[in-house]
Amino acid sequence: MMKDEALLQQWMVACRASDVTEEPLQLVVMGERVVLFRTSTGIAAFKDLCIHRGAALSHGKVVNDCLVCPYHGWEYEQEGGCVHIPQLPEGRAIPKKAKAITYACEEKYGLVWVHFGTPTSNILDLPEYQDATYHHVVWGNNQVHAKPPRIIENFLDVGHLAVVHEGFLGDEEHQEIPDYKVHKEENRIYSNEIAIFQPDPDGSGQAKYVYYTYEIFSPLSVRFIKREPETNQKMSILLTVRPQTEETSVAYGLLSFNYDTGQTDEEIVRFQDMIFNQDKPIVENQKPEDLPLDLQVELSLVCDRVSIAYRQYLRQMGVELGTN
Repeated sequence: MMKDEALLQQWMVACRASDVTEEPLQLVVMGERVVLFRTSTGIAAFKDLCIHRGAALSHGKVVNDCLVCPYHGWEYEQEGGCVHIPQLPEGRAIPKKAKAITYACEEKYGLVWVHFGTPTSNILDLPEYQDATYHHVVWGNNQVHAKPPRIIENFLDVGHLAVVHEGFLGDEEHQEIPDYKVHKEENRIYSNEIAIFQPDPDGSGQAKYVYYTYEIFSPLSVRFIKREPETNQKMSILLTVRPQTEETSVAYGLLSFNYDTGQTDEEIVRFQDMIFNQDKPIVENQKPEDLPLDLQVELSLVCDRVSIAYRQYLRQMGVELGTN
């Protein structure tokens, strides 16, 4: 497992909830092979390793809510305890050491989250999920050959919208970014609303000024809210990133709308894929690959205040993966 104590104490996205069935699913999180499987009572997450002879439990099957090892048929219940070893004579006790290594796991917002430590806080709170007027769309999984901080900072970067996403999220005639402030209140970091002219901010083809508010939830999860001032229509996108290996990550998104976009969920996802694919070659080729936390290393502008706040936050948290 990759070592980063700050991240190992965070809830991390694993996958979409719809990806987890009774068929065991293997994922790599923080360099660790993890198996997820669904039972009648929820989703479980184990280290993808049988204690007996090191077989990948993800190659097994789920029977009666137990994960069965493909090598010798050992059965592990949802809490990780081995409840059956076929090779033992009748009446012989199962060794106390016969347990799977388990991880905290929760299904929330259409995603599955895992925690490698002992959770001391809940998964982030998104108030729009308590509001019945909002429609929600899950987006992902998007493989990126880059480390999480670079992917996150790109999402927080308001200045690139009119360049990388010209014609959709920005316009070359409207590249100026008005001054704004970043606020830090207890555990919350967020910006003022930032006015941005966008030719096609939501894939509808209608040009308009919209107002962005950025917020940092954790080293791996950030969000913006986009507000259309005339109608007060709002959309929000939460970006959350799974560290996969030392060099690769997987990005997921939660999109919420308090209005009818006139698009299907599939069309919304395709639009977001297109926007994300415009960002990928930039992020995958940035140097250095590790995000510099020393603010003197790169030249920043006033419009970079959100990304500056993110770098300061990573330093404060002691995040090592993908930072320098």
